[in-house]
Amino acid sequence: METISQETAQKKFEAQSCGCCDLEKPIEHTKSNWVLYVPTVISLILLLVGIGLVFREIAWFTDTVKLGWFLAAYLPVGGKVLWYAVKNIGKGQIFNEFLLMGIATLGAFFIGEYAEAVGVMLFYVIGEHFQEAAVKKSRKSIKNLIDNRPESVTVFRNGLLSKVHPNSVEVGEILQLKAGEKIALDGVLLSERSSFNTSALTGESKPTSKRKGEKVLAGMINLDRVVEVKVSARFENSALSKILQLVEEAAGRKAKTQKFITRFAKIYTPIVFFGAVALTFLPYFFVENYVFQDWLYRALVFLVVSCPCALVISIPLGYFGGIGAASKNGILFKGANYLDLMTKINAVVFDKTGTLTLGVFEVQKVETAQNIEKEELVAITAALESQSNHPIAKAISSYAKDKYFEFKVSEVEEISGHGLKGIVNDKKIVAGNTKLFKKFKISYPSNLDTIVETTVLVAIDGKYAGYFCIADEMKKDVSITVEKLHRMGIGEILMLSGDKTSVVQSLAKKLKIDKVYGDLLPQDKIEKVEHLKTKGRTLAFVGDGINDAPVIALADVGIAMGGLGSDAAIETADVVIQNDEPSKIITAVRIGKKTKQVVWQNIGLAFGIKALILTLAVFGIASLWGAVFADVGVALLAILNAVRIQWINFED
Repeated sequence: METISQETAQKKFEAQSCGCCDLEKPIEHTKSNWVLYVPTVISLILLLVGIGLVFREIAWFTDTVKLGWFLAAYLPVGGKVLWYAVKNIGKGQIFNEFLLMGIATLGAFFIGEYAEAVGVMLFYVIGEHFQEAAVKKSRKSIKNLIDNRPESVTVFRNGLLSKVHPNSVEVGEILQLKAGEKIALDGVLLSERSSFNTSALTGESKPTSKRKGEKVLAGMINLDRVVEVKVSARFENSALSKILQLVEEAAGRKAKTQKFITRFAKIYTPIVFFGAVALTFLPYFFVENYVFQDWLYRALVFLVVSCPCALVISIPLGYFGGIGAASKNGILFKGANYLDLMTKINAVVFDKTGTLTLGVFEVQKVETAQNIEKEELVAITAALESQSNHPIAKAISSYAKDKYFEFKVSEVEEISGHGLKGIVNDKKIVAGNTKLFKKFKISYPSNLDTIVETTVLVAIDGKYAGYFCIADEMKKDVSITVEKLHRMGIGEILMLSGDKTSVVQSLAKKLKIDKVYGDLLPQDKIEKVEHLKTKGRTLAFVGDGINDAPVIALADVGIAMGGLGSDAAIETADVVIQNDEPSKIITAVRIGKKTKQVVWQNIGLAFGIKALILTLAVFGIASLWGAVFADVGVALLAILNAVRIQWINFED
């Protein structure tokens, strides 16, 4: 994954809308926020005073003075809009909302409706201010992640503690963190234990306890004691930097609805423009007592009402609001399109280890053949397994309690889905499942096939030497997750695992999972998922390991467990669950459904009200004042509807 510096990320996330249809336009100013509103306030004051002077029929307020006065009120707000219209015409982008508003307001000046011309432009710009505020609100939770990254860290160098910028810290250096300090870089805890606030990464405010040797991530806050952390990744490669990169990229991946509206606006705007031209001139041939100014006024109302701002701003804002709401809940969507896809899922496929279970294995029992001592078997096996990062390998290494360090290990090969082989103190060792033993034609007691729990068989120099019985604990929220997925109407829930069929069947029975397949190699999982897709399923696959990455990529929606999951799975996935809780899948589906609902509400609201006012405009019933209030009002309602996604509680 390409990484970004803090400064670059800051600039990119501070993008906002300078025009109602451009969410990604960079800020073109460095002024404080209140200064930006000064022209709008000046225009509003001049407009209100001008209307008062007209109403009081002040003698010196002649037509010439009146024109000059309202032009002075118009330019602070209208000058920038007209400039954007001219600039876009120069780029070949003729038909846009700036041109519509420019023609409508200049036309109003032409027919002597000065106050209405200023009012239309003023309220259009006020709507823009609300839109910019809404964009900032929708980005706020993500931008806070950047702001929360520490500017300095305390590192041990040459036996002394030094304060340095996180960018200068290398992998392997040791940091000191006081209570209350944020971690700036990913690392491994060297101190015995401490509690951490992980809300920046997982959305969970409940503290998490970490012990010596466990991974800690940038963005976590050390809560209760001074600790030391060994850095495992550079600043730009930290988990938090990757989260920021993922969410930044998500803003650019549009959903089908969003793409449709963007394309629609490009067609819709020229139709509206030429429709207004036709409304001005065609009645000359069909209407008695044709008055040019009357029909021009109707056309100007038509132009104002037809501005597509409410549609084009509120829809991407709705999707971005959904992405922001998800990030607050510890879920990362890598694109708006995946918010849509989450609502269409009708099959969910789970991996087992690390996804439905904690992935924290413990050795329950060790049995040896008659010719070998238990301690020797444990030490030899642990020496081989210490060369692997697989959870089962770590369990055996941990069980041996460092008794294997004096062993010489070489020629280690990890056989995906099977186990390990290698040389330990000049002895050929094979450790893995029964499939591995069959592969190498090593005989073993037949009763081992009937053991339900996970077993690791060990052979020394081609002869069976014993086995380890290993158990994994199911995650607390798994049962309720499967139950809720069924209640949501998910047609099929499956589990694919490389673990023993007896183990996965036992777990599936407890969870009421529809179908289960065990003893699968990575390519077997791919075949199962491909078969499901041929049946027309919109499929989500949930996994966490390196072996899951190809299947995650193949699924319609690939979901990775981001806390303990492998980098390969996380980078391949479309959705990342930061706290490893399967129940967050329910939250992700709910956020997707609510986002889609809000987007279509906005489309219906905008089209409905605009159609009504357009009809009234054609018959001369609607005024420019009514048109601008309808347009700005619809835009504001749509914006409020979009940003409310981030205020909703999606948890039970």
